[in-house]
Amino acid sequence: MSMNYQARKVANATVLDVSGRIDLGVALAFGKKGETPLRELIRDFCQRGETHIVLNLKDVTYIDSSGIGELVASVTTLRNHGGDLKVVNPNMIVQKLLRLTRLDPQVIEVKPDEASALQSFAKTPSAAAPDKP
Repeated sequence: MSMNYQARKVANATVLDVSGRIDLGVALAFGKKGETPLRELIRDFCQRGETHIVLNLKDVTYIDSSGIGELVASVTTLRNHGGDLKVVNPNMIVQKLLRLTRLDPQVIEVKPDEASALQSFAKTPSAAAPDKP
């Protein structure tokens, strides 16, 4: 089973309810037509100007090192476009993996729930407007 998602707009962010596996190898080798690896999906949202993404991992059953790389690439893409990515509802294995790789909280911010992730976007100034000297 590869990654599937449902997107919904909430306030000033897009929530992606992801299910299945975040595993680049499986997605590329066995992905069915219409199923998009995470990096391409995030690029697609950026092109439409949707740069504040909440990634709901409640139904993600597996993530490997390629999947972690996809998360980091997604964060980088969004930040380069003035946005950010917040993760909610990772299972215990994914939480542990993010901590062991020191991605949480240094690179990927894991929020306790969707409401706090959405609220954090309201507090964060846009990276698209850099400070002028």
